[in-house]
Amino acid sequence: QVQLVESGGGSVQAGGSLRLSCGFSGATWSVCYMGWFRLAPGKEREGVASLRIDNDDTTYADSVKDRFTISRDNAKAILFLQMDSLKPEDTAMYYCAAVRCGSPFSRPLNSYEYNYWGQGTQVTVAS
Repeated sequence: QVQLVESGGGSVQAGGSLRLSCGFSGATWSVCYMGWFRLAPGKEREGVASLRIDNDDTTYADSVKDRFTISRDNAKAILFLQMDSLKPEDTAMYYCAAVRCGSPFSRPLNSYEYNYWGQGTQVTVAS
């Protein structure tokens, strides 16, 4: 099992920045991909960014490309999401997720392929 705990959410003005963190613990050696997802009221859950653990390859949704950056501190077992140039449409609950190695996986931003989830952290961007 892998445990994920997000932090760093909050309220910010449009154009501002936030950095989300996701501490992961447990069987971290069994994780091959990690990602960030978001869920806004009235919308479907959206994959924001994904990172492949063995080579740090990243994938981003078009809606956040060039504004958000996913990264990790392996020594501290923390996944980050740096969010710059925030827009009101970025307002959502943000979730950290992980994929167990060996699980079927072909689409890095598809939430159904992720096995472990955190509880989420709220991000609110005011116009």
